[in-house]
Amino acid sequence: MTLSGCEELIDVDLNEVDPRIVIVADLNNEESEHVVLVSRTVNFDEPRPSEPISDAIVFVESGNGKRYDFKLNTEGEYVNSNLPLSVGETYTLNVIVNGEQYTSTTKMLGYIEIDSIGVTKENLFSEDFYFINLKFSDPQGQPNYYRYGMSINNQPFKFNMVASDKYNDGNEVTHQLGGQGANNEIKPGDHILVRRYIITKEVYTYWSEYMSTNPGSAAPGNPTSNINNGALGFFSVSSVRDYTVDIDEEPEIPDDSENPSE
Repeated sequence: MTLSGCEELIDVDLNEVDPRIVIVADLNNEESEHVVLVSRTVNFDEPRPSEPISDAIVFVESGNGKRYDFKLNTEGEYVNSNLPLSVGETYTLNVIVNGEQYTSTTKMLGYIEIDSIGVTKENLFSEDFYFINLKFSDPQGQPNYYRYGMSINNQPFKFNMVASDKYNDGNEVTHQLGGQGANNEIKPGDHILVRRYIITKEVYTYWSEYMSTNPGSAAPGNPTSNINNGALGFFSVSSVRDYTVDIDEEPEIPDDSENPSE
C-alpha cells in the first residue's frame, strides 16, 4: 500500500439542453489540496462540453461552523489547502453564482480496511483479462458504500466501479476491478494504483446511476445530484486509501522453429 499524488480526473458526461450549474466537489483525506469545479452546461452543438464559471463564491463549513474559503485557481477551479478533514465530521458545501446559492451537506465516514489484494487472470470468450481482487470483512448491521478509481501507468485516476453491501452485509466480500472498457482493462506490465473510497448513500446513488447509464442512448439522464437548487454534480467527503499493484509480465514462449530439436 502506498500514498500517491496522482491527479484525479473528473470525467462525467452530463446531458442537458437548458443551461444548468454543475458542481463537482470530491474531497478526500489523500489529497493535500482540495478542489471544487464549477461550470455551466451548454447546448449539444457547442464545441466545448461546459462553460467554466470563474466568478463564483465557494466555501465549505464544518460542523462547528468554521468556514473555509476556496480561491479561484484556473477557470472554473477553486482550491483550498487548509481544510482539515475528520472522520465523523459533517461538512456543508456552499457555492454562490450570480446571487443563487447551491448547498449540500455530507458526512465523512470511517475507512474500512481490506484484508488482502491480489491479481487473477480469467479467460472470457477466448481472450485473457486481468482482475484486481480486494478482500475484506464488511461491517455488520450498517449500510456501507464503496467506490473505486484506478490510475494505470501514472495516468490520472478514472472511475472504475461502485458497490454496496445490500446483499452481503457483515460477510467476507471480494470486490473485483478490471475487465473490458477504456477505464478498466489492465495488461501485463501495467503499474496500477487503486483508490478505494468509503462514501455515503447519496454519492453511491450518483455513481451507480452514472455507471448504469447507457452511453448509446439518445439522451441518457443525468445522475441524481446531492446538491440542492437544481445543480448537477455531487459533493463528497470520503475516507480513502491507495494500493499499488504491478501486473507481472508474462514470460515469453521460445520459438522452437529457430532451434529445432535434433
